[in-house]
Amino acid sequence: MKFDLHTHHYRCGHADGDIRDYIEAAIKEGLSVIGISDHMPHLFSPLDHPAPSITMSRLELGAYVDEVLQLKKEYAGKIDVLLGIESDYFIDHERPYREAIERYPFDYVIGSVHISSGKSIFDRNRWAGVPAEQMIEAKKEYYRLIEASARSGMFQILGHIDAMKGYYPAFVDIPADDAIDSALRTIGELGLAIEVNTSGGTKLCGGWYPSDAILERALHYGASISFGSDAHKPSRVGEDFDAVANKLRDIGFKEWVYVKERKPVSVPL
Repeated sequence: MKFDLHTHHYRCGHADGDIRDYIEAAIKEGLSVIGISDHMPHLFSPLDHPAPSITMSRLELGAYVDEVLQLKKEYAGKIDVLLGIESDYFIDHERPYREAIERYPFDYVIGSVHISSGKSIFDRNRWAGVPAEQMIEAKKEYYRLIEASARSGMFQILGHIDAMKGYYPAFVDIPADDAIDSALRTIGELGLAIEVNTSGGTKLCGGWYPSDAILERALHYGASISFGSDAHKPSRVGEDFDAVANKLRDIGFKEWVYVKERKPVSVPL
């Protein structure tokens, strides 16, 4: 059984196509489940749309939910369409996100850290000239935020948990094992999932998120695994699903999960 829980569309300002395009692509790829998970608005801002090239606007959130629910009904019997969303995690702004998450009937919420130590994790220049000690602290802070996002109770899946390597492949060599292990231990204890996100293959790092080494440690700590292409164009829906399944089997996983009505559904590998 094939599924993909991480897809975007035009509302976020940096993806192509509408929601129907992603559903049709999923059917073409033989998926049984397609999750729609566009970017939650930046709810901490008093502005409706402070980040038009990053998230949907606050005023579009209701229309987004309504459209996915309508398409869920329309495609019933052809493919299971799930209402998801990818929410940023801001440790100082949990309340507005928690309220929005509870206001709508999301099947699942992906919690992703995109801002750490005040900078985008995808900032190509954030590591330039940074001393080794500060690199270590920056990496540890990133994983402290990921652990805090797990403890927040808002999310069922944690998104791309080593995406800082996207435009800085040497990120994987920065030592921070204690912070990574602490985050994975918490994720496992709380019964949450991390995703294997294949969009890393479109970045300089040229590989999936997270690394095989992190997946091996996730298995040790009992974290569940989900799958998301993080598609920003319909042609990437379900990308590398079979290859990821094979890798997970090699590591020792027996199953992975998708999330429906905020409950994990196990799928044998």
